[in-house]
Amino acid sequence: MSHFDKTERPRIHRRPEPNIPAEMATLNSRLAAILVNRGIVAPIQLDSNLKQVLPFTDLPGIALAAAHISAAVQANARVLIVGDFDADGATATALCVLGLCAMGATRVAFTLPDRVRHGYGLSPSVLSDWLAQADAPPDLVITVDNGISAFAGVAAAQAMGAQVVITDHHLPGEHLPPADAIVNPNLVGSCFGSPALAGVGVAFYVLAAVRERLTDLGWFTPGRPRPNLAQWLDLVAVGTVADVVALDDNNRRLVAQGLERIRAQHCVPGISALFAVAGKDPRHATSMDLGFVVGPRLNAAGRLEDMRIGVACLLADDPAVARQLAIELNDINQERRAIEQEMLFSLQKSGNSPGLNELNLPRPAHPADWVVFDETFHQGVIGIVAGRLKERWQRPVFVFAPEDAQACDGPETRLKASGRSITGIHLRDVLVAMATTQPDLMLAFGGHAMAAGLSLERRNLPRFRQLFAQEIAKHQDHLPEQAVILSDGELSANELTLEFADSLFRCTPWGTDCPEPIFDNAFEVIERAPLKDGLHWRLRLRVLQPNTELEPAGPAETPAILTAVWFGIGDQIPAGKYWQLAYRLNINQFRGQETLQLMVVAGQTL
Repeated sequence: MSHFDKTERPRIHRRPEPNIPAEMATLNSRLAAILVNRGIVAPIQLDSNLKQVLPFTDLPGIALAAAHISAAVQANARVLIVGDFDADGATATALCVLGLCAMGATRVAFTLPDRVRHGYGLSPSVLSDWLAQADAPPDLVITVDNGISAFAGVAAAQAMGAQVVITDHHLPGEHLPPADAIVNPNLVGSCFGSPALAGVGVAFYVLAAVRERLTDLGWFTPGRPRPNLAQWLDLVAVGTVADVVALDDNNRRLVAQGLERIRAQHCVPGISALFAVAGKDPRHATSMDLGFVVGPRLNAAGRLEDMRIGVACLLADDPAVARQLAIELNDINQERRAIEQEMLFSLQKSGNSPGLNELNLPRPAHPADWVVFDETFHQGVIGIVAGRLKERWQRPVFVFAPEDAQACDGPETRLKASGRSITGIHLRDVLVAMATTQPDLMLAFGGHAMAAGLSLERRNLPRFRQLFAQEIAKHQDHLPEQAVILSDGELSANELTLEFADSLFRCTPWGTDCPEPIFDNAFEVIERAPLKDGLHWRLRLRVLQPNTELEPAGPAETPAILTAVWFGIGDQIPAGKYWQLAYRLNINQFRGQETLQLMVVAGQTL
């Protein structure tokens, strides 16, 4: 018996046919419509030349930061980079180490917080643990992808005698830490044109400003040449896509430049190695590969082990060393996947759901049950599980885990939570409202519209559930009955080709706020076969002629038999011979051969 409620099945909704501006008319009409529907209305927006990238001079605080950092480089001061334990933080850390060393700094070190022991960002404990292993305290601390709320960490660094430069992209609070300089595109009054810049993007801009200042000071010589920072745009691309920031015009240009370098195999050995262990060819890299191949393997280290492994992989200049570290990261990612599945399975054991995987987890009716906790949960994976449940239920979700897995049953045991939200419900605002009502409920919280985190004592979990439900009740209008998949329409048989798929992947990077195109067609199912215990299915399909009564496409369109894969559908696969399917295009590389493959995301019987 299926546990999949029909009201929860995704509904396919076609995007409107847009008016194509005259200057876009030179493009393929289908491609032009796709781009215009994503706000790309002029060819200049597709120009990925670095000359089109926004200037660093508009970033608030960047001149002061460049002055402090360039002075440290010239003085050969001890510089400590403090990163974050995700892919954005790891790439930003590696970028700063490489960039500063290339500019002549010789005493550059880095550290990253341990998710369990230190928590997020620059903190006194991160600094004290690093200092215990160092010869002397740093002269300059530079944060990347964190620091905008690190009041205690800034104070601790300054107490050691260090200057502090914060580079971050997270939303600032009402007050800022008393750092010596703060660079953040989201500071109040900022006029920078890309507030969606990732942490690694901010770091790239800061390095550009430092290089410019050092150039003006006459620092670079024939023996100490001015470095080409563009050589590390592969790191910027990975961190930007993996952090799921909006791919506005500026971010798309940075990602496009990084992808060009990866495809040309001019990237750091660590990125090539991460592609290799995943069985992917970097010569055909897409932005989706950065988000689903490279990013998760880096993130896994910060979730389960130590993100220094990820940074070491990115910094390795020996391909053999990079390969070994990439294998280690791949193994950690496999472990992360196993833990994730076990956590989903535990929902059945705990009585929260009768399902065996996320496809069979019916949405609880009461919002209090959208707050999930189990003593066995791993805090490094709760964000991923929250995301899975949010997608499955189309509801805001918080997943809690014990802060200390060894002592998790007392009323004062601390729990940590990661939340994910849906469009229309600002998760951090929900937590702010809850904290206003009951200031003693949470020990700490933070985040933004779509993701947030918090900690509280276990005895307060029932109170949190109750208050969360009360707050969500105010947002009933934003709770959809079912997921909606936006389709770019149906493709003709002549458009279902490798050439058209390649044009999609080459025209611009796809990602957040510039989503990869999804199409939908009616198909005749020629063959279907289960893969991997029936959870995934391989299909052979023939496209049907649009707007006809289940007739194959005519001879002029030469309807080829298409191969498709439908991941995770299990026993929910439709019956019958004719289906309406929503899908993405994929170019499958196998033994040097390229074939078109459809990746099905939703469907139903016609």
